[in-house]
Amino acid sequence: MSMKCGEPGLEGPQGQSPELGSGQCPSPTTLAPWSLSRWRAYLAAAVLCYINLLNYMNWFIIAGVLLDVQKFFRISDSNAGLLQTVFISCLLLSAPVFGYLGDRHSRKATLSFGILLWSGAGLSSSFISPRYSWLFFLSRGLVGTGTASYSTIAPTVLGDLFVRDQRTRVLAIFYIFIPVGSGLGYVLGSAVTELTGNWRWALRVMPCLEAVALILLILLVPDPPRGAAEKQGVVAVGGPKSTWYEDVRYLGRNWSFVWSTLGVTAMAFVTGALGFWAPKFLFEARVVHGLQFPCFREPCNSQDSLIFGALTVVTGIIGVILGAEASRRYKKVNPRAEPLICASSLLAAAPCLYLALVLAPTTLLASYVFLALGELLLSCNWAVVADILLSVVVPRCRGTAEALQITVGHILGDAGSPYLTGLISSALRAGRPDSYLQRFLSLQQSFLCCAFVITLGGGCFLLTALYLERDQARAQQPGPGTPDNKDMDGKAAESQRLLPGTSASTKDH
Repeated sequence: MSMKCGEPGLEGPQGQSPELGSGQCPSPTTLAPWSLSRWRAYLAAAVLCYINLLNYMNWFIIAGVLLDVQKFFRISDSNAGLLQTVFISCLLLSAPVFGYLGDRHSRKATLSFGILLWSGAGLSSSFISPRYSWLFFLSRGLVGTGTASYSTIAPTVLGDLFVRDQRTRVLAIFYIFIPVGSGLGYVLGSAVTELTGNWRWALRVMPCLEAVALILLILLVPDPPRGAAEKQGVVAVGGPKSTWYEDVRYLGRNWSFVWSTLGVTAMAFVTGALGFWAPKFLFEARVVHGLQFPCFREPCNSQDSLIFGALTVVTGIIGVILGAEASRRYKKVNPRAEPLICASSLLAAAPCLYLALVLAPTTLLASYVFLALGELLLSCNWAVVADILLSVVVPRCRGTAEALQITVGHILGDAGSPYLTGLISSALRAGRPDSYLQRFLSLQQSFLCCAFVITLGGGCFLLTALYLERDQARAQQPGPGTPDNKDMDGKAAESQRLLPGTSASTKDH
């Protein structure tokens, strides 16, 4: 006697359906097993963390030698800020493209292309003549395009290798390398400049490290099927696919994603401005206090870049671990723990950054202390916001979601904040006497908007908490397409009816 569709016994040992054959029930999708040993998964995560380190070193290596770059190319504060704006703008313009490719094609191939692009552009920029400063701006844009592929796709690979508490811990380690890489970018840039007397050698060291990263990626990192971790090794292959427009429409209705993205945007605005200008701000503060001579020709003293880099590394490691661990423990008693932790840390960071700025002319030590506290509180959020995105978005849309979050965060955040800060500083200096004190005060006052923006970010995460549980439940619903996409569900049902061999016994079941 033949079995009816849906009766026990049709599924394999891991829940997959058998191959279709004579007399067997058809299915709109074929389920195939996928598994990876624990040590292979952790090895892949280690490689991705190493590449993330290099990724963020590239973001801030120029900030570590900014004074030398300004002297070499003869550019003002406003144009120096535009250098980072070009980098971020190219990153955000290419992020949606990489998000689309990452959701539909080989993520490993896309990551390899990105590494080759940013490494080659970075190396070539070290040979540009001071007469062609526009070429240096263009090369930084190409580096930003390459890094977009990694920032967009790598977290989605980790999301498919790990799940639940494991994913929280692995993401915490992965996002530790944002502040660590940023800090080491300052350190490498300033240290190589000190050793060689030429800031361009800092850009020639990075490609050697990136070549190693590319080899490790090709050999050791798998490309897991989308949603492999959530489905415990059983992955749906085939079935209807949503379009990019449908993915974007779904994400626009996902209010947890929308509000958390605006919160990330506020974080990006502040970290972009601080990351680019803080070393110069601290240098000029020491000049005002009589602890440092002004810089009139390169190479400039890079002590402040080293100090700020070390501060960023230490506070970043502590902050990311504290944020992730607090989230993991607090989730056991409050399902809205993640956005609440992000909100509280940002609201606490705002007064710390304000005090760090206003106390700098009076006491440099207090300024450093509050700056360190502000950076620590900001770092608490890096792993937590990534976990929020992965928990409220269906696996098939995560690459697009990462891309949109990066794009919005950079358009309204750190794409403009370095340039805006430099522009305000230059505007304030134009109406004041030309003295070092007035230059410092102009830069200090242009920073004050950061405290206001980070407060708005805290409010956005409070709004995220209102929608989190509903959107998490929708993201976990089984079925094809995006959870609220009725058109996709209708197409799946129609496909089921049109498949040959569908009998009345299937409908009765």
